Amino acid sequence: MVKACLNGQRSRADHPAVPVTPAELAADAARCAALGVAAVHVHPRDAAGVESLRPAVIADALTAIRAARPGLPVGVSTGAWIEPDPAARVAAVRSWPVLPDFASVNAHEPGAEAVATALHERGVLVEVGLWTVEAVETYQSWRVPVGRILVECMAQEPVVALADAARILAALPTPPRTPGVPQGSGLPGGSPPETAGTPPVLLHAEGPATWAVLVEAVRRGLHTRIGLEDTLLLPDGTTAPGNAALVTAALAAGAS
Repeated sequence: MVKACLNGQRSRADHPAVPVTPAELAADAARCAALGVAAVHVHPRDAAGVESLRPAVIADALTAIRAARPGLPVGVSTGAWIEPDPAARVAAVRSWPVLPDFASVNAHEPGAEAVATALHERGVLVEVGLWTVEAVETYQSWRVPVGRILVECMAQEPVVALADAARILAALPTPPRTPGVPQGSGLPGGSPPETAGTPPVLLHAEGPATWAVLVEAVRRGLHTRIGLEDTLLLPDGTTAPGNAALVTAALAAGAS
């Protein structure tokens, strides 16, 4: 599976094609879905362009995307930078009138398990974000079911990010696969078979390490993602026109 991460914390100051409004998110999601992505991840904004977990903000973005591309799974972030107070994050999740299909929760953030529990109780698939080996240990203590593991490599240097990926993957309770043994059918259509009881793993990076880690995810037969949230550049180092161009390059990398 390849997921398109459309905007993240970026603004138009970073790239003019970053989608911000519900209509822009919907149009970009539809373009990426037409190219073959299996899901989209978005950071909805309020009228001032600020990331928000408020019910109306989440509802407007999800409703617009689902109208533009019915059936496309849509996820959001619950990052602590959006709402620092864990209790407020839990309250926001419990008040959403329109629910995402999945939502990411960073294991290292205060109150993460409570946020994950609130999502699970409402029927939203929980994606646990693991940035470090220590975060794996935190996640293992959770009592809430997790639907997908996000191994997120935040180091900017590709060599460091790849080493971090290897350490985090090795620390998982059941490693998702043996390196060098093909699994799945690449990015465009297939997804790797999962071990019973082990959530599927999505491996990705941000910044200069994005493409090296994406290639590693393909090599390992893992899910991955691409979009302006993670990088503004195509594999050749040129600036991408937008999310669709990044998706096209990612699918080509998976098929080559």
